[in-house]
Amino acid sequence: MTYDAALDTALTRLHDEGRYRTFIDIVRKQGQFPRANWTRPDGSEQEIVVWCGNDYLGMGQHPQVLAAMHEALEATGAGSGGTRNISGTTLYHKALEAELADLHRKEAALIFTSAYIANDATLSTLPKLFPGLIIYSDELNHASMIEGIRRNGGSKRIFRHNDVDHLRALLEADDPKAPKLIAFESVYSMDGDFGPIEEIVKLAEEFGALTYLDEVHAVGMYGPRGAGVAERDGLMGRIDIINGTLGKAYGVMGGYIATSAKMADAIRSYAPGFIFTTSLPPVVAAGAATSVRLLKSDQARREAHQTGARVLKTRLKALGLPIVDHGSHIVPVIVGDPRHTKAMSDWLLDDFGIYVQPINFPTVPRGTERLRFTPSPLHDAGMTDHLVRALDALWARCALNRADLTG
Repeated sequence: MTYDAALDTALTRLHDEGRYRTFIDIVRKQGQFPRANWTRPDGSEQEIVVWCGNDYLGMGQHPQVLAAMHEALEATGAGSGGTRNISGTTLYHKALEAELADLHRKEAALIFTSAYIANDATLSTLPKLFPGLIIYSDELNHASMIEGIRRNGGSKRIFRHNDVDHLRALLEADDPKAPKLIAFESVYSMDGDFGPIEEIVKLAEEFGALTYLDEVHAVGMYGPRGAGVAERDGLMGRIDIINGTLGKAYGVMGGYIATSAKMADAIRSYAPGFIFTTSLPPVVAAGAATSVRLLKSDQARREAHQTGARVLKTRLKALGLPIVDHGSHIVPVIVGDPRHTKAMSDWLLDDFGIYVQPINFPTVPRGTERLRFTPSPLHDAGMTDHLVRALDALWARCALNRADLTG
């Protein structure tokens, strides 16, 4: 086999389909979020506004978060020094897990290096703990959940997105004595729609199934203390395992599960993704714990975030742009073609200093390629106005319906 030729074929296919991913080199400007500096291909620098970041609330720039990280850095140094089992558990890790357990009103929490690893490690380990486990998974679950379920060696059932009737039919068709778990999300990140948490919880209770809820795009942003949609809806106590991230609303890095003490102990003891991974640096754990603690009482920031998203959606709708609006903070504008989406992204960056990354297959289905905007409380009215005017100008300039955007 000619290995270089095979690589060329694979990469050429992505280029031909307009799906080749281009990384934009930026440097975030401390204290000026969401502004950043972009290094252009010619080496020059341009100030831009980031409209596609996952630092949803700007906590990655919060002075108290930064101060906690500086203090931990001076006290401990750069890294953790090992896995959690071998010298890598510190007071900073324990403090963060305590904050997260308190956030979700659970007995325990377990932190991982990312929410992806938390999902993968937990879902792939559960069949070891519950032999014969059947996992029922929403068809639009995140790739990390799909991967964990795929390789766990257990049985799985895929139910149509948010289709509770289909889920019921699948549950009814299986052995009532078999252990079961339903895995789903509270906010699905590409369309911004909500999972039917209450209906799924009721089904789980009826059929004796455990529940696994991914709140990655909701923690910090929904509920009176920022614990997510399940907290907002008064359902958190009826969820068995909650997955969350520290890299989005909390602005730092890492992922976790919050659950019973016995479940956390079992996952900690059996999951290779936890056992054999170097733990988060104490500096990161310190910043994350501070961010979680601050957001428990910062309802004003959450309200400003939701207001910003509503304003942007209202203005884009007024222009007649094809946005998806399910009431969450995520603002997708459907373009429907990978080349067009990339061209729109390039023009916004080059001509207007607006950075939004194109979202293409396989992240979203073919034909639904999009620009996905994530407004924050720190995107001010002037930034929003600039974005809206830029999109209006580009949509008209492109005559996007059938334009050749490559010309």
